[in-house]
Parts: sequence; structure tokens; C-alpha cells
Amino acid sequence: MKLNLFFLSSAAAMVNAATAQYNNKVELGTAENYAIIAKTGISTVAPSVITGNLAVSPISAGAITGFNLVMDSSGKFSTATQVTGKVYASDYISPTPSELTTAVSDMETAYTDAAGRTVTDGNSNLYDGALGGQTLTSGVYTFDIGVGIATATDLTFDGESEGGAESDAVFIIQTSGSVTQAADTDVFLVNGAKVENIIWVVAGEITVGTGAHMEGILLAKTAVTLMTGSSLNGRIFAQTAATLQMATVTQEPE
Repeated sequence: MKLNLFFLSSAAAMVNAATAQYNNKVELGTAENYAIIAKTGISTVAPSVITGNLAVSPISAGAITGFNLVMDSSGKFSTATQVTGKVYASDYISPTPSELTTAVSDMETAYTDAAGRTVTDGNSNLYDGALGGQTLTSGVYTFDIGVGIATATDLTFDGESEGGAESDAVFIIQTSGSVTQAADTDVFLVNGAKVENIIWVVAGEITVGTGAHMEGILLAKTAVTLMTGSSLNGRIFAQTAATLQMATVTQEPE
């Protein structure tokens, strides 16, 4: 009898381990103070709407274009009508340069951390990178091909929480290619999934198509482009440039 109970307990433990929710967060450090950070520039075709701070470093403020920046009297930041927040650059008055150096280092550390996570069993090159029309649960998904959300399809992240409660589920999408989201498609969060726990870690470029809606933290080794009328709930951390075309970026949606 004791032997049978042992085997039953072991089997239950194995099932629980196999189905356990992945909740190992990616820490952003001081990069969390910004909605957008880019190393080589941020450009906009007006009117874009950014809720949160944005910054460029190590490049100077001249690489922030289309915003009509107004320098604050302190010299530490600028403001712009398209930004609900502050705009920072590496050539502003101290302590801004050192703070931005730290923030850029933190976003690069987050990229390295997320890119190095061990893939969840069965999640390698899932659906051949075609994520449109799919519902993903927590875990690490890895691709050595491009990832796409195709025309007339949507992607859903399921936090698997009941009764409207927030979930600690973490979703990490790793790709050595690029991420391309087709025009007028959507990314949805359901059952308590949270924006800050949707991590896109992308060696190539991230492109959000015209009128499309994206969710999550975009950790891009190269560039991020939001096409005309597109939107993002989350953050853009680009190790080259961020390009917005009449786009909306909301750091912390209600």
C-alpha cells in the first residue's frame, strides 16, 4: 500500500511539474523608467502619442526627430506635445547622461537574460513561427526562423487565471530572426496575462503593421518600427532605432 502511494505521489508531482506555470520574470532595472529607449535615434511622423518617458543614448538629442522638443529650464530633459512624459538624451545636463548609460546597460542586460532562457519543452519553432490564430500559455518559446502574425489572424496570450485575477504567467518569445505583424491584426491578453510579462526578444527587426495592435516588452537587437495607426501597450527597447508613424505607445495601460 505504501509503495502504491509513493508511485501515485510521484506521478502527481510529475504532472504538476509538467503543467507548472512559468513565472520567472525578466527584470528591466532602471530601463523600467522609460516607455522607449533607443541607441541610435527615435523618429516620428506626427501625430504619434507616447505615454511614458523616452530616451536616446549614447546618441545625442539631434537623433530625436519629428517631436519639436522644448528644453526644460533645468536642461535635464525636454518635453513634446506628442509625449505624456519627459524626453531625455545623452547630451543633456547631469545626471541625465549617467542615468541613461545605466538604463541602456539595463535594457541590454534584460535582452541577454531573456535571450538566454531555456526553452520550455515542445516550444521550439512552434507552428513554424506562424503565431497568428494561436493561443499561448506561459513559457519560453524559441525560434531560429522569423516569427509572424499573418493577415486576418490574431495572437492571444492566456494567463490562465480565474475570476479576473491578475496572473504571474511569463511569456518569452525568442527569435534569431525578425518579428512581423500584419496590418490590422491584434495581440490579446486574457485571463490575467500582464503586459510587463510578455517579452519579445528579437535578434532582427520588429515591425508592427498599419493599424495593428501589439502587447508586451519589445527587446530588439536592432530596430523597431510601428507603422501608420499602429499601437503598442508596453515598451520599446531598441539597440538601434525606433520609428513611429502616427503610432500610439502606452507604457502602462489602464
